[in-house]
Amino acid sequence: MRLNRCGKRVKLARVEKDMKQAELAAALSVDHGIEINQKGISNIEVGEKRVTDIDLIALADVLGVSAAWLLYGDKKDK
Repeated sequence: MRLNRCGKRVKLARVEKDMKQAELAAALSVDHGIEINQKGISNIEVGEKRVTDIDLIALADVLGVSAAWLLYGDKKDK
């Protein structure tokens, strides 16, 4: 059972930015005070971890995409 809708697009955006999961986790911590470790990022990407609205907005900011795109694939730009 998938626990989020955004995982696949989180991975797409992360890979496009040439970021490692650990780098994304570090950026979330530094830029937004959100503590998700590398394993947590992995779990998001495969749909095994729930993503809060606050996490979604932070992920979108760090990855340079819109929250709507992460959820629905609508638009990739902010």
